[in-house]
Amino acid sequence: MSNTVSRKSNELTPLEVVVENNNVGRAISRLKREMAREGIRKELKRRRFYEKPSVKKRRKQREAERRRRKELRRKGRSNMM
Repeated sequence: MSNTVSRKSNELTPLEVVVENNNVGRAISRLKREMAREGIRKELKRRRFYEKPSVKKRRKQREAERRRRKELRRKGRSNMM
């Protein structure tokens, strides 16, 4: 597949999807997947309303804990193999 998009996490370039053979539906699906992977849709949803600092702090703590658990699961799985 020639339309793969490779991006660095700190890279601030526009998200680009190539339309091949006039297949717009497939390009839109790919764009939605890329936006989900980049976290753009989640960020837009989060910024829709004001978030109190205390709520923001709790959310960040929950997200960090989730990342920690996910990393532990990955390390546990790699030790088994």
